[in-house]
Amino acid sequence: MKTALLLIDIQNDYFPNGRMPLEKSTDACQKAHEILRAYREKQLPIIHVQHVSTRPDAVHFLPCTKGVEFHPDVLPMKNETIIKKHYPNSFRDTNLQNYLTKNKITHLVIIGMMTHMCIDATVRAAYDLGFSCTVLHDACATKNLEFNSMVIPAQTVHNAFLAALQPLYAHVASTKDFLQLMTNKTTVNA
Repeated sequence: MKTALLLIDIQNDYFPNGRMPLEKSTDACQKAHEILRAYREKQLPIIHVQHVSTRPDAVHFLPCTKGVEFHPDVLPMKNETIIKKHYPNSFRDTNLQNYLTKNKITHLVIIGMMTHMCIDATVRAAYDLGFSCTVLHDACATKNLEFNSMVIPAQTVHNAFLAALQPLYAHVASTKDFLQLMTNKTTVNA
C-alpha cells in the first residue's frame, strides 16, 4: 500500500489575523509541520490542497490575497504536488483522483482544516473512491458552529466529526502515535 500525505487548506485566513481564524489552528499547524518534516525526510509523496474561493459572496480564500496563501510553516517545496480546489471535497473538479491513481497511491494521511467541512468531505469522498485514510486529529482544526440558536464549541464539533469518521471512513490517530509508527518503520500505512 503506497501512502501520501494530504495537507488540506492550511492557509493564512484560518490563522489569527486571517478572515476566518479557527480554534487551535496554530497548534494544528505545528503538528502538521512535524508530520510534513517526517514525510520530507523519508521522501514520501506530499500533496498540498489549496482552496481558492470562486463564490461571489465569499469572504475568505479570495484570489490574489495573503489569506489564500499557504501558511509559512507548511509551504510546499518545488517537488511537492499542489491541488487547487473550489469546493470542500478535494476530489470535486480537481485532478486529485487521477494523480493518486497514476502514482499508485491507495492510502492517504489527512491533516488540515476545517475538520467539519473539508476534512470530512474529503475523507468520505476518498473512502467512496476506494482509498483508505488516516486522519491525524491533532493536526486538524475547526471552529464553533451554531445550530438552533445554540453555539456548539469547536472542540465538540471536532470530536463529533472525527468520531463519525472512525472506524469506517478513516483510522483516527494522534500525530505522536503516527510518527512513532514511522520511526519504528512498522508501517507508514497506520
